[in-house]
Amino acid sequence: MVAYPGKRRTAIVGVALSDCGRVDGATPYTLHAQAARRALADAGLDRSAVDGFASAGTGVLAPVAVAEYLGLRPTWVDSTSVGGSTWEVMAAHAADAIAAGHARAVLLVYGSTARADVKAGRRTGDLSFGARGPLQFEVPYGHTLIAKYAMAARRHMIEHGTTIAQLAEVAVQARANAALNPDAMFRAPITVDDVLSGPMIADPFTKLHCCLRSDGGAAVLLAAEDVVRDCRTEPVWVLGTGEHVSHTTMSEWPDFTVSPAAVSGRLAFGRAGVGPAEMDFAQLYDAFTYMTLVTLEDLGFCGKGEGGAFVEKGRLRVEGGALPVNTDGGGLSAQHPGMRGLFLLVEAVRQLRGEAGARQVRGADGERPRLGVASGTGGWFCSAGTVVLGRG
Repeated sequence: MVAYPGKRRTAIVGVALSDCGRVDGATPYTLHAQAARRALADAGLDRSAVDGFASAGTGVLAPVAVAEYLGLRPTWVDSTSVGGSTWEVMAAHAADAIAAGHARAVLLVYGSTARADVKAGRRTGDLSFGARGPLQFEVPYGHTLIAKYAMAARRHMIEHGTTIAQLAEVAVQARANAALNPDAMFRAPITVDDVLSGPMIADPFTKLHCCLRSDGGAAVLLAAEDVVRDCRTEPVWVLGTGEHVSHTTMSEWPDFTVSPAAVSGRLAFGRAGVGPAEMDFAQLYDAFTYMTLVTLEDLGFCGKGEGGAFVEKGRLRVEGGALPVNTDGGGLSAQHPGMRGLFLLVEAVRQLRGEAGARQVRGADGERPRLGVASGTGGWFCSAGTVVLGRG
């Protein structure tokens, strides 16, 4: 095992989800607290052991407010906000802080009532992200988040011959994995035809090419190696991380077929001293099917333009897949309460510990995985954070 560069190694010692899916009546604070309590219980640590804290809310959900609600008084805090990749980036920052001796145990926590808020009329569900700053030049043309991803997918199809059926395969295989997860929001099998025949949302994306909207929260507890011995769980070590911020205005994105994971992945694998071919699984942000396909390319699991062929023939499935991807069903089928990157880390840890139940990934020898990668994407391929994890 290659140690994370620094004075002390960092391990993930506790993970948990709050109630997820349809959670009417809860507040974001409730979901933060549920996930935090469960992650601490998972690790077997009291909250008094936590001296570092990170969350990504704003206003009333700013880290100082959430920490107070949780009864924490951290001496290290992070409120990085770069979209869905926030949590992989925060995990990297936490590992750096632990390695440098600035913290011993850092809690990352998230909670959102995105679905319930829309249902109750507390938010509109608009995904234009406002019209100030650089976005003012795109919003008049109806360029919402979904449209930006759709444009990128269409460019990949034009340049590399990727087909809409290949993109649909990503959704079909995510649903097959979700069928093995009793906590997934949608578990009924779907076919490529089901995906292709659905209502059009933003060409070429029909409804099933797009993530669901749910409520939910997650928490991950990272700790220094000297804290690990006090934990009840097997440690999952942070071996390498990488982060990259690319653009926010579409006109400043050099190539719609290349995501920032091309940089964050190279950094993470290089720092870990391992390569994509050694990964037993991948947990990838999948707000849309194209995200999975292009992230696989950019992390090096296949060549540029080869993602369409790569995802065919069940390669992403837990059962019989050569590279199980989004083993819980992902944002396409399991849950997606907003900034889903923290859920990727939770699932990766559960797989490495052998705690994933029916969806557990196993090698040809029947053993559980030794190495895995989680890679989050934020905005419209604006940012990426990649974390390589392994067990001792």
